[in-house]
Amino acid sequence: MISACISVYNHNVNRLVDEISKQAGKAGITLEIILIDDRSSGFYRTVNREASKEHQYILLEENVGRSKIRNLFPDYARYGKLLFLDCDSVIVADDFLQRYIDEIPKGAKVICGGLVNDTDVPSPDRRLRWKYGVSREGQNALVRKKDPFRFFRTNNFLIDREVLEQIKFTEDISGYGHEDTFYAFQLRKANIMINHIDNPVLHFNDEENMQFLKKTGEAVSNLVRLMEITGNDKDFIRQVRLLRVHRIARDLYLEWLIRFLFDLAGPLVRVLLSGRFSSLVLLDFYKLGYLSKITQGKIHSGRPPEEEPARK
Repeated sequence: MISACISVYNHNVNRLVDEISKQAGKAGITLEIILIDDRSSGFYRTVNREASKEHQYILLEENVGRSKIRNLFPDYARYGKLLFLDCDSVIVADDFLQRYIDEIPKGAKVICGGLVNDTDVPSPDRRLRWKYGVSREGQNALVRKKDPFRFFRTNNFLIDREVLEQIKFTEDISGYGHEDTFYAFQLRKANIMINHIDNPVLHFNDEENMQFLKKTGEAVSNLVRLMEITGNDKDFIRQVRLLRVHRIARDLYLEWLIRFLFDLAGPLVRVLLSGRFSSLVLLDFYKLGYLSKITQGKIHSGRPPEEEPARK
């Protein structure tokens, strides 16, 4: 028995709901579908109410953000296994639900299915997010199992209800990025292992380069906030590649050089990445320079004016 938990924000979930329902019926799986709408626009609220006539549909009065909305699902779920899916997920396997069911007897309390990216190369002004997804996120289970906490993603995972009730997603960060990073860190601290399987959903990275770069700035700022929360915990730093590189640079007294180069070249890099130049090397430099600038020798949770969050 599984509770499918779908947080909704400005997206039509008809296709996703229909596919999960169809697979549950075909496999004889007892399934409930819960949709919590994070204050979508009126159009999407109307469309998704229609899709969820036979399921639970909860409309929030205000936008609460990615972490808090996930923490709400146990309040509405009836079953002990919670399957979390992003509202823009596309199911690609006819036995998607059955693959999760087959893994449950093996005893893992958290199971990640992974993701795959659209194979169609987008236009250059939308290519940065797509390239990042293909190179950094769309890993198979064999790769993810080598570093299971690093590759934990919240877009497609099954979790025991008691784990989520014990370890909640942090609500101390807002905007885009790294709520999954911190949740994996909390699981590691609690000695709760993550099992990775090849059961991906399709993710469409149809986002303009400029918008993705703004979200990247939010994500780096969230990392700074999480470092505050953990007290610069060494295990947390080791888990995040960007933080590891930053710490090495600081230990080698090279952080001043990174900030200097970022002051010198950062504006040009930003223009290039926001335009049609989708280089992951430049993106990594931008993230490292941005992190070095906002820390400035001590950790604080600043966010430059140009990096206003688009959504909690």
